[in-house]
Amino acid sequence: MKIVILGAGPGGYVAALKGAQMGADVTVIEGREVGGTCLNEGCIPTKTLIASAEAYVTALHCDSYGIDFSGSLTPNVQKLMARKNGVISTQVKGIRALFKSWGVKLKEGRGSFISEKEVRVVNGSGQEEVISGEKFIIATGSRPAEIPTFPFDGKRIISSSDALNMDGIPTSMIIIGAGVMGCEFACIYQSFGTEVTMVELMPRALTTEDPEVSQILERELKKKKIKLITDVKVDRVSVEANDVRAFLSNGKELKAEKLLVTIGRAFNSDGIGLDKVSVTPGKGGVISVNAMMQTSNPDVYAIGDVVGGMLLAHVASTEGMVAIKNIMGHKEEMDYTCVPGGIFTSPEIGSVGMREHQLQERGIKYRKGQFLYRALGKAHAMGEITGMFKVLSDEAGKAILGVHIVGHNASDIIHEAAVAIKAGLSVKALAETIHAHPTLAEGLMEAAEDVFGEAIHAPKK
Repeated sequence: MKIVILGAGPGGYVAALKGAQMGADVTVIEGREVGGTCLNEGCIPTKTLIASAEAYVTALHCDSYGIDFSGSLTPNVQKLMARKNGVISTQVKGIRALFKSWGVKLKEGRGSFISEKEVRVVNGSGQEEVISGEKFIIATGSRPAEIPTFPFDGKRIISSSDALNMDGIPTSMIIIGAGVMGCEFACIYQSFGTEVTMVELMPRALTTEDPEVSQILERELKKKKIKLITDVKVDRVSVEANDVRAFLSNGKELKAEKLLVTIGRAFNSDGIGLDKVSVTPGKGGVISVNAMMQTSNPDVYAIGDVVGGMLLAHVASTEGMVAIKNIMGHKEEMDYTCVPGGIFTSPEIGSVGMREHQLQERGIKYRKGQFLYRALGKAHAMGEITGMFKVLSDEAGKAILGVHIVGHNASDIIHEAAVAIKAGLSVKALAETIHAHPTLAEGLMEAAEDVFGEAIHAPKK
């Protein structure tokens, strides 16, 4: 089977490797660099900067851990960026090495369909090559959307990509959007000393998350002196010589050195010759697919951001494997009911399954168990007592409907809950699973016990 994949992001490169493992002849076409947005301009570089920010903040407060330090600490932007770029480079080399190991052919250039079975590749030098295939996977991803109200100039009005390649720490920053990206960048730059103001159209930050999770995060943002303005839009912006001004719908005006736009993604379905394979993108360029990741053309599949929905790297990777398995004759459908999510704010957030407001909106009767980080010995030992574990179950207290964690290492701990939901384990099974002491994960066990009002380290309700 000859498979041609457009895009080597977390969807495309995983699909390529899975296809090669299953015996297919795989060619991947990538116009920029393997790893896609996630590796080069998203997940990995932001988490690298977050790690540096956390190290810096911990060092600033080392006295609280019983360590005396009389020197001065200063973030070095050049070293921060060098470390970030080094991490990216290592991961890029790793993907390229995996391609070589499994016999995946990488064609560097922009690919576009020229017929039902052919893709033209044009490299950076303008040289062309035609690649033929039997099956195709579109994994072209997305990019920051160009919004007329906020025209990117790379200096005053910046995108998320620009924010990862700064040559200095700005004294002040306005962030448009208090979603995942906006909140992560707010925490990063505030840690390094930037005065941050966030503007959000919706009534709360992180509207996709559980309301109580948002409430805790908003409280922590306030403690960090990150200003959050909700229920308001930015009508227009004005770039001045030394700053940028944002004029809000409530009549107020904000001023900062930089304005970071973290709202809107544009889908990379334009200019790839979809008409040649009888695939018509929908609103905004989204490519429609069925549960097997097939487009309207049964020989053309699409995965990742370009199909809309959950714009997450691990979702794209899973969609890639589903597509490949179907191409190779193994009927499989994509299941979105148990997708864990991690938000790398300070504190972190981990979520899987239904949110409490979703249960309420759908009229589903449920039970709730909660447990605070501050009741954990390990949290006190680490100096990380902010946060909460929440377990949502059906009314009988049997099926786990959702789990939400806000606190240190939440993005890692949440996978225990994801496995439990995927395996169909009961709340009782989670509560009765012995957890090592002292660990943060004990909080999940106690939250499961609290569904029945039996958490050992919680006061009687």
